[in-house]
Amino acid sequence: MATRLTKRTMSLFESIKHVDEFGNEYWTSRAMWRILEYTEYRHFLPVIEKAKIACSNSGQRIEDHFEDVLEMVGIGSGAERPLDSVKLSRYACYLIVQNADPNKAIVAQGQTYFAIQTRIAEVQQMAAYQELSDEEEKRLFLRTEMLKHNSLLASAAKDAGVIDSKDYAVFQNWGYQGLYGGMTAKDIHTRKGLKKSQKILDHMGSTELAANLFRATQTEEKLRRDNIKGKQQANQTHYAVGAKVRQTIKELGGTMPEDLPTVESIKTLEKKKQKLLNSSSTETTE
Repeated sequence: MATRLTKRTMSLFESIKHVDEFGNEYWTSRAMWRILEYTEYRHFLPVIEKAKIACSNSGQRIEDHFEDVLEMVGIGSGAERPLDSVKLSRYACYLIVQNADPNKAIVAQGQTYFAIQTRIAEVQQMAAYQELSDEEEKRLFLRTEMLKHNSLLASAAKDAGVIDSKDYAVFQNWGYQGLYGGMTAKDIHTRKGLKKSQKILDHMGSTELAANLFRATQTEEKLRRDNIKGKQQANQTHYAVGAKVRQTIKELGGTMPEDLPTVESIKTLEKKKQKLLNSSSTETTE
């Protein structure tokens, strides 16, 4: 079942967010432990340590995301005193909620919140994406990203036990069913009016591509992070991530991916772009 991300939950995490003098968003461990409903701060410290290990294992520098600081904390009657705390980046918070008690509803909702916010930030921070001005350019960019991350997803799925092409097709279908409300790749082809030879991803607009990119990146990461083993478990993981993305789209009032319009093939845009490049190159040499 997809985790419901409510406006109240979003407001909770937004309310404890800070912005430093350089415009960087951050949270503090002293605020996070209370939001995540730990009874005492000391019980929350092991979660931070697990998150640091996950950060290191992902190839990131721990000090870039976890900074030991002193935080002024109220102790009653309006008085405050400095206590040890940790300044957390968005990515650090994402790792923390992934390693926190999964039986708490707020933790599951936090996982959705920080996963979405982290992915949005990643896309927004890509210089190449920031420079894009129209839908065609965004489609070309996201389709390239989709190809790259589908390759990474295939590798993670193989490590989980999805070996041959037939099994991988089944694995992909589970992801589509989660994101598209139970629809398989064949169902999506029919719904979108596509021929069997046409690739679904080639006929998606930027919004639909972004949803599928999020599905792929989060599934790949979860397969590796949770050390998923076995075809059935991998399939269920892909479905669950797809369903969570779908639920998020619903919560934000977005259009379901199956209802988004079918657009011209990305191949047409690629040919158009290449033609312009060739034309520009010819003009330069003349």
